[in-house]
Amino acid sequence: MSEDKTIGVIGGGAWGTALASMLAIRDGHSLLWARNIKTVDDINSNHQNNCYLGNIKLPSGLYATSDISDVCSRDILLCVTPAQSFATLAQELSQVVADHTQLILCAKGIDHRSGEFLNEIAARVLGSERVAVLSGPSFANDVARGLPTAVSCAASSFDLAKNLAQRLSASNFRIYATDDIKGVEAGGALKNVLALAVGMVRGLKLGASAEAALIARGFAEMSKLTIALGGRVETLSGLSGLGDLVLTCSSPQSRNFSYGMALAKEQDLTNLPLAEGAHTAAQALALARDHSISAPIIESVNRILTGDLSAANAVQELMSRPLRDETST
Repeated sequence: MSEDKTIGVIGGGAWGTALASMLAIRDGHSLLWARNIKTVDDINSNHQNNCYLGNIKLPSGLYATSDISDVCSRDILLCVTPAQSFATLAQELSQVVADHTQLILCAKGIDHRSGEFLNEIAARVLGSERVAVLSGPSFANDVARGLPTAVSCAASSFDLAKNLAQRLSASNFRIYATDDIKGVEAGGALKNVLALAVGMVRGLKLGASAEAALIARGFAEMSKLTIALGGRVETLSGLSGLGDLVLTCSSPQSRNFSYGMALAKEQDLTNLPLAEGAHTAAQALALARDHSISAPIIESVNRILTGDLSAANAVQELMSRPLRDETST
């Protein structure tokens, strides 16, 4: 095959495979690292990732490897492993990744052990100058099928973000550049917690009006907290803020939304796909308290996850809170 030494993808889940598929369609070839040998074999032999993307046919130019050193000399690495395993991956990469490699973080979440955003972990372990963030409203199935998608890429400088956006964009995958790393990363992490709440409202069959109200009030909480963390208001109104929130809160295709529905229905959660919001919620609440931000929705989600409150009672509590000015803090 004709080797592309420019971009590699780390992570053989749905999102990593979708991004690698997009690059293979654009360039004729791409390389993805996956830890699971069965995933590697499925991609190379059957041009599918049946475990994560079902029967979606992947391009023949997408190759997978289980040897991480195969991708670590590339100019750009898309890191697409789950947020809660990124700290381990960062340590692994620090031993093998080339000095010139630019890392782009594509997972959304806050590490539940350290309370760090993924960008903070990467900067501490690998150096801040080589870290960027990709986030926005994007279902892996849509990208894998070549459907139109738009996301944000944030880097330490706008020029770097613009360069990365140009290098990664494709005909059906449009990337907008920004230098607001904190805003992009916070939006991607916090919307997962809010999607749990909206999924619960759907599970309780409380109606579209209640869902819309919860999205709006959740966005207010997300905005106040993100700004307190150093993010910018214009970022929140864009793809990685409002755009991602609306997508994640609108469809059972969202893992967090589906997890919230199951919580409200008191279903067995054991075999449900990973919902990052369930890991991020406690850290989001801790950040809100650290910055004296009122976040009743985030707090209610935490209490439900810990078993201190039922979803139905949480709705009753939220609806009985004292009336206030909508724009007050």
